[in-house]
Amino acid sequence: MSPVFPMLTVLSMFYYMCLRRRARTATRGEMNSRRAIESNTRALPINVEIVQYAKEVLDFSSHYGSENSMSYTMWNLAGIPNVYPSSGDFTQTAVFRTYGTWWDHCPSARLPFKRTPSTFCSQDYVELAFEEPVYPTAVHILETYHPGAVVRILACSANPYSQNPPAEVRWEILWSEAPTKVNGPQARQFTPCIKQINFPTNLIRLEVNSSLLDYYTELDAVVLHGVKERPVLSLKTSMIDMNDIDEEEDEEKFACGMDTLNKQFSIVTLREWPTNGYFDKLPYELIQLILSHLTVPDLCRLAQTCKLLYQHCCDPLQYIHLSLQPYWARINDTSLEYLQSRCTLIQWLNLSWTGNRGAISVSGFSRFLKVCGSELVRLELSCGHFLNETCLEVITEMCPNLQELNLSSCDKIPPQAFNHIAKVGSLKRLILYRTKVEAGLACCLILLHFSISCPMGNERIGQWCVGICRAAQNAIQSDLHKANSPAQYFELLLGAAAPQLGQLCHD
Repeated sequence: MSPVFPMLTVLSMFYYMCLRRRARTATRGEMNSRRAIESNTRALPINVEIVQYAKEVLDFSSHYGSENSMSYTMWNLAGIPNVYPSSGDFTQTAVFRTYGTWWDHCPSARLPFKRTPSTFCSQDYVELAFEEPVYPTAVHILETYHPGAVVRILACSANPYSQNPPAEVRWEILWSEAPTKVNGPQARQFTPCIKQINFPTNLIRLEVNSSLLDYYTELDAVVLHGVKERPVLSLKTSMIDMNDIDEEEDEEKFACGMDTLNKQFSIVTLREWPTNGYFDKLPYELIQLILSHLTVPDLCRLAQTCKLLYQHCCDPLQYIHLSLQPYWARINDTSLEYLQSRCTLIQWLNLSWTGNRGAISVSGFSRFLKVCGSELVRLELSCGHFLNETCLEVITEMCPNLQELNLSSCDKIPPQAFNHIAKVGSLKRLILYRTKVEAGLACCLILLHFSISCPMGNERIGQWCVGICRAAQNAIQSDLHKANSPAQYFELLLGAAAPQLGQLCHD
């Protein structure tokens, strides 16, 4: 055999192997490209954006209008715009009850609670339900007069139209910012940059602060944009703002701190240390003074560091004045249970906005007051829709020293339940705005401050006036919101009943 033939055979085989390898590489590359395309198609689904107006107004803290009218009420936020893009004062818009700082500086103003987080500045809220649950991509708020009051937008995991309520209700902050003053009262479409959440929602909550406004803010409609499938973060939106990192860290700290309210701190698990450093040299009272500047979540975190600080953080003296309103979304029966041992000396308690959608039960609230109600002087329960006649009966029995009671917007309490309040002999301030209270209650009370809202017609004004005159014998402040009668009628009656009356509010 010629020596050339084996060489040609080897070259042919080598050439054949190269062709096969090239063919395999090409096939593998095509397959990888096809897989990449399919993967990108799955990761970035083509979602059609859904645009919807609010279907229904579920809950709100206050409004300027009366209960038997549509003018200036929160119910105007449902549906398509009535006024926008026009500017001005229109009765077809939604208007909250107050604006400016007058309510905080008037002679009858209530003292603020300490330890309120600087990030919580909400004064009012409204909750809106939409037809379809979506992953929000944008929220448009149509403001028609004196804009700039909205300070926070939240989304809820619970579907208000679902027949099966979830075991856990989550609220996520879509956007939050401190109050700012807007130049000019002209209408605008407010579209803040919201963050993405990992659950679909059709329940949006707006919280407002009107303290910087020169007049009432007026809202016309709210538009929710969203998609049915969870969106994937694209390259364009992957740029991270350093300010957003700080906000997310604050929210994580807030969630972590409030979750510890629902866990019992075990002193056995705390690490043993031979000394407590310089804390051993500080007086007990000085450490208590330092800790008095911490918020409730900070106290919960600090209590987990060592036995000494656990003892200080659980001292009932740290909970003489306690406001749980800033943490309304995370307060439930378990939270109240583990706060009981620390609140035995509590005098001021703010549970406004808490406990809704089953978070706080009647039994849980009753158990807490039976342990912690003996020293209560001030009790804020605004918008507590879990309250019923049993709760008012427990308040009457367990809070003998109660002087101030706020039941505003507790519209689920039946009229006959308010008769229990007449048994609280030490009561000086009573707020019954947007409740179903009847005229007979006023005849049984002698108050220094009272606030009511009278939704009934003029045929019952006489009964109310008799009761108000009785209640106002020593009054220095009276707030008769939407009383459906001539203002001078009340002024004459109250002037005769309370010569020292220094403040009369009538809309």
